[in-house]
Amino acid sequence: MKKTVITAGVLALVFGVVFASKTLAYRGDPNVRGPNCTDEQYKAVQTAIEKKDYNTWKKLMGDRGIARKIDNQAEFNKFVEMRKLMLQGKTTEAAKIRAELGLGQGQGRGFGYNRK
Repeated sequence: MKKTVITAGVLALVFGVVFASKTLAYRGDPNVRGPNCTDEQYKAVQTAIEKKDYNTWKKLMGDRGIARKIDNQAEFNKFVEMRKLMLQGKTTEAAKIRAELGLGQGQGRGFGYNRK
C-alpha cells in the first residue's frame, strides 16, 4: 500500500513538471515563442516590431497576451525598446520599462486574474 502511494505521488509529480514546463514556457523572454505560435505568425510579428508598426502588430496579436496591455503607439515604442534591452541582456533597464507599462512578471496574474 505504502509503495503504491509513493509511486503514484512520484508519477503525479513527474507529469506535473513535464506539462507545467510546456504550458508556462513564456515568462517575459523574447526568445521564447508561445505554444500556438506558427513560423508565419512569428515572422510577421517580428517584422512589425522591427518596423515599429503598432497597427500591424496589434492586428496580428489581436487581444492575446501582451497586446491586452499595449494600447497605443507610444506604449508600443516603449515595448519595442524593452524588448531590445532584454535581447541585449540589459534586464535592469528592461525591468524599469516593464514596470512603467504595468506588465508585471507573473505574481499570480495567470488564469485570467487581473487582466486589463
